[in-house]
Parts: sequence; C-alpha cells; structure tokens
Amino acid sequence: MGLAAARGIIVISRTDRYNTRMNNEHTLHRQLSGTFGTLMHHEFTVKDDIYKPFAIEEWLCRQVGEGMVRPLIHVWRHERAFVLGLRDARLPHAAEAMRWLAGEGFRVMVRNSGGAAVPLDAGVVNITWIQPLQQGDLRPQRDFELAAAWLQDELRRYGLSCDIGEVAGSYCPGDFDVSVRGRKFCGMAQRRLQKAFSVQAFVNVEGSAEERAEWARRFYERAAGGEVHAGALSVHAERMGSLRDLASGFPGAEQWIADLKRPHAQWTLPPIDASAVSEIVGLLKRRYDPRV
Repeated sequence: MGLAAARGIIVISRTDRYNTRMNNEHTLHRQLSGTFGTLMHHEFTVKDDIYKPFAIEEWLCRQVGEGMVRPLIHVWRHERAFVLGLRDARLPHAAEAMRWLAGEGFRVMVRNSGGAAVPLDAGVVNITWIQPLQQGDLRPQRDFELAAAWLQDELRRYGLSCDIGEVAGSYCPGDFDVSVRGRKFCGMAQRRLQKAFSVQAFVNVEGSAEERAEWARRFYERAAGGEVHAGALSVHAERMGSLRDLASGFPGAEQWIADLKRPHAQWTLPPIDASAVSEIVGLLKRRYDPRV
C-alpha cells in the first residue's frame, strides 16, 4: 500500500494498484452504465425525516434482491442532516449529542450500514448503487471498487483526477475515501442484505467542507463526554474539501445531478411503496437510534 504526502496530509493510497488492475478491463463507467439503467432522484428538506432516504434504499434493496426492480442508482440531497454510523451510536453520550444536534436544526439519525458520522446539506450529493447479490459472493471490497471506478470515470468528464485511499483525519474515514491533493470530498459505506447490496457515497460538491468537519468534530467531543474515547474520531477540517473548491469549473450540486440524470432519462422509475417505507423508518429508529 503506497503512501503519498500532500501539504502535510497523509493519504493511504490504493490508487496505483487499483488503476493497474482496472486498465486491463473496459472502462468501468461504460460497464456500469449498462448495469444501472435507472437513476432515481429525491430532494429532502429540513422538514423531512432523514431516516426516509435510507428507508427508501432499504426497500429498493429488497425489491432488487427479489428481481422486482432492476439495479439502479439513487441520488438524493437533504437540506440539513447529520448521519451517524453504528459505531458512533455506541459512544457513551451519543444520545445527548444527537439531541444537541437536533437543537441546532439538524435532522439526526443512525444508519444501518458501515462508516461513521457525516453532516449533510444541499451542497452534498448522496449516491447509492443498488445491485442484486450473487449467491456466495463474499467480496465487499470489489463492490467498493466498482462504485469508486464509476465515480472516478464520471469525474474525469470534468477533467478531474482523484485518488482512492484513506485520508487520515477526515470524517467517515475508510479505504475508499476519494480525494484530490490530499483533501477528501467523498466517503463510502456498504449495506448487504441476503439477496442485494448497496454502496452509499456522500460527495461534497459545494459549500464549506471545513464547516461540516467542524460539526463532526463537535459531535464527537460531546458524544465522548469531553474525554478521550477510542470510538471518537479525531476530525481535522483541513483534511476535507468540496469539488467546487478543489476543481476549478466543476458544476454546482444541482447541475451535476442534472448531468448524472441525463443518460438515464429513458428508463421508467419504479413506484415507491410509501407504506412499506414508513414501516422501515419506524423499524430503523427502534433498532438503531439511542434516543428511542
């Protein structure tokens, strides 16, 4: 695993090994465009429960697994939300910190996938790839690689080259962080069901990634009770960035979503079962939210 330094920031990079392997295949974006014919798009305001987009994806994952819905991409934004990972919810004062965030105007939740805390606003575009799971498939890393390749190829359309590998000091750190010059703008998590899986990514397109990082830092400080705790991440604002700041001329979030949707316009979107989604929202809260 190579190490690269940029402005004093350590990036644990998989890019060279990853690119060598992928150069022996066709462009992943072309492959996956055929797989993901449908792109579903939702916009959520601060009035909307942040559990809703995750409940929609849970329902879609079940439908894809049963063959009722073809593989698809779900793109969405939320006006003001804070999403915890499962490990964050186990911090000693997590419930108290979640209530504090709610008092600051955030919609707050605990997601049932991997990863750690992520602040969301209208400048953050969330992308989820949902596919059926082949029996005996025990390669979650491969699923991350496919999603990362899709995103890399998509960003190359704008002349942007990015690195894959953990960015130390970022929020929601992981092996498949996506960064430019050592500053992370995208993180990924995965959710696996019996017959389908999803890879979820947040992409900081515009707005202040540093301000988002500061909210994450303050959450961990409160959730740990002001003490050192192994589960409380050390977040540094300078490790984060937004595409509009990192790449001159990159479009805003709204325009980028429109660009993403254009190749998928001919496909019919599956109808959402609102009743089932509502039930899943309740289930997620009862099972994962320490405030309940």
